[in-house]
Amino acid sequence: MSFQVSQSGGITLVEVEGQLIVGNRQELKQKVLEHLEGGERKFVIDFSDTGYIDSSGLGVLVSLSKKIREQGGELRLSSLNEDLRTLFELTKLDTLFRIADTKEEALEGF
Repeated sequence: MSFQVSQSGGITLVEVEGQLIVGNRQELKQKVLEHLEGGERKFVIDFSDTGYIDSSGLGVLVSLSKKIREQGGELRLSSLNEDLRTLFELTKLDTLFRIADTKEEALEGF
């Protein structure tokens, strides 16, 4: 499990490799909050290489979204596989997040 963080045109891109679960959710939260405190306001979390997100992983995404919105920013998600997209639809979290099919789509129009 790893997180790759990069900057592109004022947008922070976080690429999640592996699973987003209870054991690593704090690491993701820490990385995003560091950039938020550093003045970044536009975030994309890309799940191209992610097969599974547990309830604690969903919780940290909701928490980050709230914190980013409170600071006047936006968190977008991209590249959810079919199972993950279904998970977001069943939990109604697809209404909370702007979800793009690709990271390029998510980066556009920010």
